[in-house]
Formats: sequence, structure tokens, C-alpha cells
Amino acid sequence: MSDYSNKLGRLRPAPENFLSAEQIQQVQSGRRDFLRRAFAGASAAMVASGAATAYADEASDKDSKLILDKPEWGTTLGRPVDEPPYGMPSKYEANLVRRISPGLSAVNQANVAFAPLQGMFGIITPSGLHFNRSHQGWYDIDPSQHRLMVMGEEGLVRNPKVYTVGDIMRMQPVSRIHFIECGANSAMEWGNVAVPTVQYTHGMVSCSEWTGVPLIKLLEDCGANLKGVRFVLAEGADGSHETRTIPMSLVLSGEVLVAYGQNGEMLRPENGYPLRLVVPGVEGVSNIKYLRRIKLGTEPFAAKDEVLGYVDLMPDGKFRQYTSLMECKSVITSPSGGQVLMDKGLYNVTGVAWSGRGRIKRVDVSFDGGVNWHAARLEGPVQNKALTRFNIPWVWNGGGAFLQSRAVDETGYVQPTYEQLRKVRGSRSVYHNNAIQTWQVEATGDVRNVQLAHS
Repeated sequence: MSDYSNKLGRLRPAPENFLSAEQIQQVQSGRRDFLRRAFAGASAAMVASGAATAYADEASDKDSKLILDKPEWGTTLGRPVDEPPYGMPSKYEANLVRRISPGLSAVNQANVAFAPLQGMFGIITPSGLHFNRSHQGWYDIDPSQHRLMVMGEEGLVRNPKVYTVGDIMRMQPVSRIHFIECGANSAMEWGNVAVPTVQYTHGMVSCSEWTGVPLIKLLEDCGANLKGVRFVLAEGADGSHETRTIPMSLVLSGEVLVAYGQNGEMLRPENGYPLRLVVPGVEGVSNIKYLRRIKLGTEPFAAKDEVLGYVDLMPDGKFRQYTSLMECKSVITSPSGGQVLMDKGLYNVTGVAWSGRGRIKRVDVSFDGGVNWHAARLEGPVQNKALTRFNIPWVWNGGGAFLQSRAVDETGYVQPTYEQLRKVRGSRSVYHNNAIQTWQVEATGDVRNVQLAHS
């Protein structure tokens, strides 16, 4: 190995399956105080278990033997090229999956499956790892039985229509890369540190290439009075019949899609198959899955989850409504909570940034808790309202450190600290937490989720 390679630090990943089925059952049965204690001891449990990656950590004397040996895969026929007909991840990657945070919901049909940000590369989330927030569970709907109605208040739609999935797919398609983030992403961290790893602090964001038809094209096809329409109601076909008001200004921009494709294939059932709405830059609940109805109106529709739920509790006790924009945000995904730095040396610090306002312009990284900042390298392509990958090299000398990332979008908006955010929003809110995340690297190499007093 070269001298340069000898300087590269080794990182032990953070497996996310540190809670047993029995412990999860205890949480769901009402022992909510267990949640914090279970998460607090997660890193220690992972170290004690000796959990480690399947990859070789470093070269050793056995490497020469391995390179000279004739393993089974180099001396025999492998599996047929069409087995299985739909390709699956390697069995050695079985730990990288979506996971549910215990105690969030009484039933898992109305819960969140968090995306494993700590183990992904680039900006595209594999369809099978896209986070899933459901209000009544997911369905595999027969596309031949699914319909989408476009209608409106009196005088707003000249020719209301009912579309089949085939009708939509025969229209001129577009494909765009956009993130979707739940409004409650990072919600558990509003008051203080609550969970140990990036999968649970930030795992309700994902990014895909979406294929579909701009909603504006459907409205034009129905003869909509575009000058008279101010708001659009979108409704899903699932048991909760999730409904949301969408400002017409977003529809007129052409960004809002009636999507049927995700990452080059049809939508996955848990992601809204066969049709979903994609509204770039706004909270995930507005991206209605199993889309069945579009209604045009002149006033907000006051749906349940925009006047009672998905509202922001302010310091004066009032609630903000219709605050769907997802502000500029970033997070370091590696090194991150639960991981362990095993050597002094050079590490690649990596993460993702995104903004509902547009493109990411810059990401700065600090290794001392925000005292000094260094510009990270943005990896292309930098897309509009999409995840942006950033990287920066860092030499760990074995001492303590506090890793942070701070994103700036093309409008000049700067991701705030917790101190800045709480001055405006207080500490009792739930939604739209876009504060700077801090990972503490201890002298032992353990990485923990912390919040600094000045941050």
C-alpha cells in the first residue's frame, strides 16, 4: 500500500437495527420514556457488539493469499443472467434498509420508515429506500381500476374530465429530479437531542427522478379558467383520503407533476403507485400519493392537515398555517452519529444539502462547532429543488471535534443555527426544523448527536 493510503482513516458504520422486537413492543405499549434511554445507549451497544462492515477494513498479510486463491466465483459458472428477473441488492448489503423509529405511532400503518442516509451515495435515493410516510398504510392499487378526476368550482372548468392511468401515460412526458421531504423531518430534535443517528434525525428526505405530465397540461386539457383559479385541491385514494391545498402559482410554473414514473420505472406502491402528485420544494404531505381528484377553487380549501395538522406552534401560542415551503437545509451523513472513527488520519466528510427555494449555491463545513468554516466541494449536477452532494477532506488528529454543515441557496438564504431558529420559532414546534446539525467526534472516535449551547 502507498504512503497516501496508509493515511486514510477507517470508519465503522452505524447499524440501525439496535432495538430488539421486545424493546420496540415496550415502547409501543406506552413506555415512551424508554425511547430516549434506548437511543442514548445505542452507540455503546453497537461498540460492544463489535458490529462492523463486511468490507475489509485495511490490507493485511492475508491479502496476498486472497489475490492468489481461486475462489468459487472465479472458477465456476455463476447464476443465469435473468435470475432473478428483477435485480436485488447484494445479500451483504442487507442492513441498509428503511427503519421505523419506535414510539412514534401506535400503529405502523400511520408511521414513518426512515431512509438510511448514512449509507447512500450521490443524490438519487433508490426507489426501495425512499422514505415512506403513510397516514393509513400503503396499497398496491390495480392501475386498470384507478381514475383521476379534474373538476372545479362553478365557472372554473369548462370540460371536467376523468382520466385513466393510460390516458396520462399517453400524454407528452417530462422527467425531473426533485427531493421530497416530510414537514416533520428532524421534528424530534426541536427541543433537544432525541435520536442518535442521521437515519432518524434527517431520514425523512429522499430524491428521485420523477416522470409524468405537468399538472398545468391537464388543466389546459379540461379548459380550466387559469386566470380565475387561485388554489388547487389534491386528494388521494387511500383510506385517509389525504387532501391538500396547492397554490395555483406553483402549478402555473409548470413544476407540479402528475407522476407515474420514479427512477426509470413505475412508482413503487408505497410511493404512490400508480399516480402521485409531485410538488417540488414543499412539504411531503402536499405530494399526494394515489392521486384521484383535482379540484380548482378561489380560496384555500382548509383541509384537515393544513389547519389542524402540519401547522407551526409559535412562541406566543399561535399556530402558523399554510407554511409548506421547505427551507434550505443540509446534514453531514458521514461521519455521523453512531459511527466510529477507528484511526487518526484523512477522512472524507460527506453529506447532502437541499432547498425548496431552488438550487444550492454553497455548503460550508466546520470542524470546531461553527468557529471556523471551510467551503465544501459541490458534486454535480446541482439541480433545482434537489439533493446536492458535498464532500470535503478532513484530517482527524485524534482529538475532540464538532462537525457541522451550513447550506446557502441561490436566493442567498443561509441555513440557521438552533439559536437563530428558536429566537423566531421557539422550541415547542414540530415542523420545518432546518437548523444546523452537530456531530461530536470524541477522542475515542465515537460520533454522537449533540446540540451546542451557542448553536
